[in-house]
Amino acid sequence: MPDTPIILNAEQIADLIPRIDLVTELRSMFAELGHKQAAQPAQTLTLFPDDRGDYITYLGAQAQAATFGAKLSPYLVTGGKPIITAWTLLMSMETGLPLLLCDAGQLTTERTAGTTALAVDFLAKKEAHKLAIIGSGAVAQAHFRHVQSLREWDEVRVFSPGLEANAGRKAEWRSLSANVQFSDSAENCTKDADVVMLCTSSGTPVIDTKAVQPGALVTSISTNVARAHEVDPAWLSQAQVYCDYRETTPASAGEMVLAAQENGWSASEIKGDLAELATDNCPLPGSDRPVFFRSIGLGLEDIAAANAVLKLARKT
Repeated sequence: MPDTPIILNAEQIADLIPRIDLVTELRSMFAELGHKQAAQPAQTLTLFPDDRGDYITYLGAQAQAATFGAKLSPYLVTGGKPIITAWTLLMSMETGLPLLLCDAGQLTTERTAGTTALAVDFLAKKEAHKLAIIGSGAVAQAHFRHVQSLREWDEVRVFSPGLEANAGRKAEWRSLSANVQFSDSAENCTKDADVVMLCTSSGTPVIDTKAVQPGALVTSISTNVARAHEVDPAWLSQAQVYCDYRETTPASAGEMVLAAQENGWSASEIKGDLAELATDNCPLPGSDRPVFFRSIGLGLEDIAAANAVLKLARKT
C-alpha cells in the first residue's frame, strides 16, 4: 500500500549504514538550519507514573527533504537492567503520511559521531595530525571512522580504563587503524594532541584540561548522567567554545550549566554553532587558546540520518 511506511529493524539499518555519507548529510542539514529552512524544537521529557521510567522525544523538520520526524526513546525501569530503545518516525510534510519507521539504536551512535566529525572538519587545524580518543567502545570507534579521512593522522592514541587487558577490543582498533597506539593513561593519551575526542559515558571530567595546548580541539558528547561533563566546567572560561546548536545546548550540557552557575561563564561567550559554521556566519577559532566543542544530540541529527536511510532504502 502506498501509505504504508518502510519499516527497518536494527539488522537492516546496520546493513545500510556503511553506504551512507552521514557527515555530508549532516553538513547539508546544518546549512538548512542556518538558512532557517529546518526547525529544531526542544526535546520533550515525559516521566512515567510510579517512577517506572521516562520517554524522551527528539523532534525536527527539514524543508528540503519535506519531512517531519521524531525519535522516540523510552527508558523502562525493570527489576534488573533498564530497557532503553529508540525508534525514528519520518512523516511527509506534503502528504501527512508516514514514510519510515526504523530502529535508531546504531543510527544514534552514528549521528553522534558524524556530528563530532563535522565539528572536527570545521574547527581542527588543517595541519592537525595527532589524534587522541578517550573511550574505546562502539561510540569511540564510530567517532574514529568518521574523522579518519578528515586529516592526515600520523598518530592515533586511544585510552580507556581496562583497555590494556582487553585483547578483543584492541584487535577491533587495529582493524580500524594500523598505526593506533594504546596509552596507559588519559594524560599520556592527550599529551600534545591536536584533537582530543571524548567518547565516554562519564558524568565527571575524564581529562586534565590544563594539558590541552592552545589551538587544540577537544570534543565532548552527552550521556544520561544528570549534568554530565567530561571536562572541568571552569575550563570553559579559558577555551573558545562552540556547540551543535546554541539555542538548545547551553541549557542541557552539564559543564555549561555548571560553568554558568559556579564560574560566571555565559552562553553569550559561545563563538558559534554548527548551523553558523555551515553558513559562514561565525568566526573560526584562533590559535591562541584551546577550542571546545560540545554536542548534546539534536532531533534534526536523527531526522537527517533517517532521511539518508530512507533515500537509500527507496533505491534498494
